[in-house]
Amino acid sequence: MSVLLIGLNHNSAAVSVREQVAFGPDHLVHAVQTLAALQTCEASILSTCNRTELLLARDTEEPFNAPAVLQWLHDYHKLAGGTLNDHVYQYEDDRAVAHLMRVAAGLDSLVLGEPQILGQLKSAYALARDAGTLGGVLNRLYQRVFAAAKRVRTETAIGENPVSVAYAAVDLAGRIYETMSNVSVLLVGAGETIELVGTHLRQTGVRRIMIANRTLDRGIALADKLGGEACVLGDLPEVLPQVDIVVSSTASQLPIIGKGLVETALRKRRHRPMLLVDIAVPRDVETEVADLQDVYLYTVDDLRDIVDQNRAQRETEASKAEEILVQELSVYQRSLRADASKPWIKHYRDQALALTELELERARKELQSGMAPDAVLESMARALTNKLIHAPSQGLRSIAEHDVAELDVAKRLLGLPDELDQ
Repeated sequence: MSVLLIGLNHNSAAVSVREQVAFGPDHLVHAVQTLAALQTCEASILSTCNRTELLLARDTEEPFNAPAVLQWLHDYHKLAGGTLNDHVYQYEDDRAVAHLMRVAAGLDSLVLGEPQILGQLKSAYALARDAGTLGGVLNRLYQRVFAAAKRVRTETAIGENPVSVAYAAVDLAGRIYETMSNVSVLLVGAGETIELVGTHLRQTGVRRIMIANRTLDRGIALADKLGGEACVLGDLPEVLPQVDIVVSSTASQLPIIGKGLVETALRKRRHRPMLLVDIAVPRDVETEVADLQDVYLYTVDDLRDIVDQNRAQRETEASKAEEILVQELSVYQRSLRADASKPWIKHYRDQALALTELELERARKELQSGMAPDAVLESMARALTNKLIHAPSQGLRSIAEHDVAELDVAKRLLGLPDELDQ
């Protein structure tokens, strides 16, 4: 069996390079079919914002032409030859499987332990299956990879604690509110961090998200992505009393949410509690807001403390995950070795059945000639036993004469005891 993985990721290539080799959803089926045809093999393609990886496999020992595969990647994306040479990595056989296990477990991700990559790998598997480029070798490999990732998720806490400020803000809200589906959220700003917060919020089941931004057009653009509503910062006095959670991240040099504004909102809310998460630097929320009752105010420093603790915790769990993957790779290797023995086991069994058939035929003739049944059975059993143990006996004698170290292996193979009573 041969396996080849060629790829590049956030560690080996900048986004300006990665974006040149990303495969759009509409092109993936054609791409993976073309790749499989190029090397007459099974193939899958994993393409995300942080990595593109080509995985090839075949049920023979014939090695892959790795330079041709890399050239195909250049040609497919119309890149000049050699553009990717300094950015790609290449793994074969066990190293390829080990790498894929680490990817599935989130150990090779930009955010250590992030769970999304496993779903993306499963999508790559499903696409290869639907495209007809998934065969027995890749199917078995992927199933082992998925099982390894599941063990890591089950037996470690690598994915349990948020390690980004955006995710930490959402995780904090989830701990304060029993259910997120009933809360209204106001996101102040429309930058990358706020968009990430909004994406995480949607995944928790939040139904109502409002975007308040200095320019309405940009707020509307983000609201359309998140399925929310948009307004300008000047609308905050009317909007603030309607929301339970506020997450703010703007580039303003002065606070835009003052103590008086929040006091007024609380009165209109009849002092139902509000959570304010200020992840802006300089701060968007006046520090005096923390003095108000019924308000929970967290700053970016509070979240960074949480993130730092969680990152250290994840790194500890990552070392446990690495040990699990070593075990899982060993299981995969043993299963391959066991598979390699199957043709020989079948051949050995066929030989034994052929000998049995010969002795049965001889016994039938002896019975037809009038020989006593007991004598026929005794003769058949003795002859069959001698024929079945002839080759193992000769092999055992040869091993004992030439390679004593292998004698214990031979004894185990034949089911013999380690020592004989004298």
